[in-house]
Amino acid sequence: MPELNAVYRHREFGDHLTTLAAYERAGGYLGLKETLEMPPDDALYAFHRSGLRGRGGAGFPMGRKASFLPKDAGKPTYVVCNADESEPGTFKDREIIEHNPFQLIEGITIASYAVGCERAYIYIRGEYESQARVLDDAIAEARSAGRLGPDALGPGRPFDITVYRGAGAYICGEETALLESLEGKRGQPRLKPPFPAVAGLYGCPTLINNVETLASLPPIMHRGPDWYAAMGNEKSPGTKVFSVSGHVLSPGNFEIVLGETTLRELIYDMAGGLRPGREVKAVWPGGSSVPVIGADSLDVILDYEALNEVGTFLGSGGCIVMDDSGCIVRASWRLAQFYRHESCGKCTPCREGTGWLANILGRMVRGEGRGDEDIRLLESLFGRIEGRSLCPLADGAVMPIQSALELFRDEFERVAREGSPRPVPMTEAPVG
Repeated sequence: MPELNAVYRHREFGDHLTTLAAYERAGGYLGLKETLEMPPDDALYAFHRSGLRGRGGAGFPMGRKASFLPKDAGKPTYVVCNADESEPGTFKDREIIEHNPFQLIEGITIASYAVGCERAYIYIRGEYESQARVLDDAIAEARSAGRLGPDALGPGRPFDITVYRGAGAYICGEETALLESLEGKRGQPRLKPPFPAVAGLYGCPTLINNVETLASLPPIMHRGPDWYAAMGNEKSPGTKVFSVSGHVLSPGNFEIVLGETTLRELIYDMAGGLRPGREVKAVWPGGSSVPVIGADSLDVILDYEALNEVGTFLGSGGCIVMDDSGCIVRASWRLAQFYRHESCGKCTPCREGTGWLANILGRMVRGEGRGDEDIRLLESLFGRIEGRSLCPLADGAVMPIQSALELFRDEFERVAREGSPRPVPMTEAPVG
């Protein structure tokens, strides 16, 4: 096993971990072996000791979340893997599934053993057609080898996994909307409480974690939780995969130890930096729904707490970079259009507010703005949308626009008066 979290072990062994034999030769299923030799409560405690936090965006401690599931509830217990990776700028889970599906399967099995689950589900984004086929093939192979099925966790101890394909709705990345969709209903968020840990899938105790989180469990259980907790720092232990895109020369996924790498190092040393003569203007470090930060924050350390201190969030790790050729108002308009389209419409402040944001920014960009009136109208909308809906989609629509207005107010005022300049064309990036 490599020194880091190993979600990208295919980089070390080549793109050949899509077969069970290759995965086992690389050290696969050693984590499950260690887990099955301990009581389920000890496995839960290992999750907690590792300090692993949910890698889907919220960053809630995985072990604590798993411990919320009631014991002996008299109902089945479920584990659901959230593979509905729809956050703009985020594409790490896709690569994990595509190149190393058995580590995810092993991680789901480990989590299921710890909470007493016999049936788990992978809810995968509808657009991930090829990745769903990879999972189907891997699950079938694991089932044929006895890794899934009637005796997967030992003689007479069944466990299996079902892949469920979504229909391409961003809202189904929210865990309760995902559960509604998985039950065959319209994907809309539920009122909480009760939380999924108590009343989740079919009203039963349910543990929901995303792909990267569950894929982190096999190396943790094999090497031990203290090994994982020793990486990073006390509040942000372990590793994290960042998806870097936008105005960089070498976009891609990069796994780092939390607390040891700066945003500047991620952009320039790992993602190849920017085009010659260009400088960083803005960065959305955790996906499109987090507050944007400027070039003066490039030396921030990449962990949960440090990013909070500069006014943003680690989120899903979808790091979107804009250089000084970009128009921040045009970018904000595109985001507003996305959130208006993806709002499920259940909550009025979100349904109506995202539309207002898109309309106001759209007329500003087209040169039809009303000057300071539009700026004041935007500012009045923020407080009427944020925190007033059942799920975080409305907050995710407001935060990047509100933060952009605060950081680049002069540009917003100019565009409100004059419209957006034509974007500078991207030159072809050098090869290699």
